This record gives sequence, C-alpha cells and structure tokens, in this order.
Amino acid sequence: MLQKNSTKLLIYAAGTFACYFFFGILQEKITRGQYGEGENKEKFTFVCALICLQCVLNYIFAKAILLTVMKQGEDSTSTFYYATSSLTYLLAMVCSNMSLQFVNYPTQVVAKSGKPIPVMLLGVLLGKKSYPLRKYFFVLLIVVGVAIFIYKDGKASASQSSSQLGFGEILLLLSLAMDGLTSAVQERMRAEHKTQSLHMMLNMNFWSLVFSGVFIVFSGELMSFTQFLQRHPGIIVDILNFAVAGACGQYFIFLTVAEFGPLPCSIITTTRKFFTVLGSVLFFGNNLLTRQWIATVFVFLGLFLDAMYGHKKTAKKEIVK
Repeated sequence: MLQKNSTKLLIYAAGTFACYFFFGILQEKITRGQYGEGENKEKFTFVCALICLQCVLNYIFAKAILLTVMKQGEDSTSTFYYATSSLTYLLAMVCSNMSLQFVNYPTQVVAKSGKPIPVMLLGVLLGKKSYPLRKYFFVLLIVVGVAIFIYKDGKASASQSSSQLGFGEILLLLSLAMDGLTSAVQERMRAEHKTQSLHMMLNMNFWSLVFSGVFIVFSGELMSFTQFLQRHPGIIVDILNFAVAGACGQYFIFLTVAEFGPLPCSIITTTRKFFTVLGSVLFFGNNLLTRQWIATVFVFLGLFLDAMYGHKKTAKKEIVK
C-alpha cells in the first residue's frame, strides 16, 4: 500500500511539473514573442482575452469534476465573497501577465513567489492574526531574495534601467497586493462558510470569466484579439495548449491535496516554480546574474521551509491560482 501511494504521489508530482512547465514556457512564448514578418512584426497584447479563455477552461474543468469524480455537496458561500475575490484574483492575473511585456519570465516567477508577504501583512493588519516566529523568518528570506533579484546595479545599462522595466516591476507589486486581498477574502469564506476547494475554483473562475468577458467585449479587445488570430493563426494552438495545461495542472494539484494533504502539494508547487525559472533560462536565453541565482535560492529556500514548517493550509490556495 505504501509503495502504491508513493507511486501515485510521484505520478501527481510529475503531472504537476509537466503541466506547469509547459504552461510557463507557452506563457512566455505567447506574451514575449513577435508575430509577423519584417517591419510588420507585432506583439501579443491581449492579456484579458487570454485570461478569459483560461477561465473558461478552468470553469469547465471544475464543473466536470464536481459533477463526476468529486461531489462536494451544497455551497452556502455568498455571491459577494465570490465576486470580490474573483475581481482581485483577475486583477492579479492581468497584472502578472502584463508584466511579461516588460520583464522576463524568471523575474515574474521569483517576484510572484513573494505572495506570502502580502498574505502575512494583510493577515496581521486586517485579520489580527499572529504567526509563529519561524514564519516571519521564512518570509524574511523571501523578501531578501526578491529584493536582491530585482535590484538594479548601479552600472546597469540605459536599456536595463528603462521605465518599461520599472513599470513591469510595478505591475508585479500590484499583482502581489491583489494576491494578498484575494487570500484575505478566501480566509473569510473558509471561516464563515467552510467553502470547499472545487466550489471556490468553479465560482471564482465563473465570476472572473464574467468580469473579463464584459471588459474584452466593451473595450473592443475581443474584436482586436479575433483579428490578431486571423493575421497569425499559428498562435491559436499555443493559446489552446496554454489554457489546457493550466487546467490540467490545477487538476493534479487538486488530486494531490485531496489524497495526500496540503504539505506534499505545497512542496511540489514550490519546487516546480524553480524549474520553470530553469526552463526559461534554457529555452529563451534569459541568463541570470550570479546575484540573481543567489536571490532565487533565497526565495525558494524560504518557500520550501514555509511549506515544510509553516501553516499547512497554505497549499490549498494553490488550487485557485
């Protein structure tokens, strides 16, 4: 039985790694690539449309699982909580994806790994929570690592110090702030309504789909996105694979939490982020300075220690990322 469980955990871990590795590679390829030939090359800038499509597939996946494999009963969570958390969740994804137009993927991954920072700050300031001293140390490692990673050397070139790079970092900070607000609302949902993971995934993707859908229709992005696909039909396969990889990755994460608990899941999701950085370096030539490699180690060491010894509920939030 022990060997069978170990084999199953390895399969789930391999599935999570494969799906999110593929997801990360496609995300950078889509958002940082150039399409067309000669002087007519253009970039993909339809972030909301991309997220809307991702929410559609995530919603379909969650609905299918709820109706077949894992029924979780009635859900009493208020619509207000779902709508509020979905809005902040959507804004976090929009800022995160938009940042890739200005910073490379390793920078995005390392910065987004600082999610425990706003979660803890808002927990202390708004939720009146207290945390073990070791958790403050783990978060301090993450803070130091992120700060070292995004620090601009004094001898940096003009292109490296451009306003675009600074704007990308601002977008990542906004994304982290939205992550913190999302987590704060989710904590209220769990405390007051005992909200189940799949119900949360289903409804948050539904409301995110509503918000993003309304925006892309009335802003004209849907029409522009459709015209872009007509000009560059080759990107359609990448976009569909991107959305499917994200949904399948969430599926393996859910299976891991359901059968083995949040701790193994948190360790898996932490280590897979490190390998997405390596993948970006290998596939897209995003070379890191020695200082940035050291910073990366600091960040993921803090995340790994928090996964091992921090609050065990943390990993469940990965389901609705």
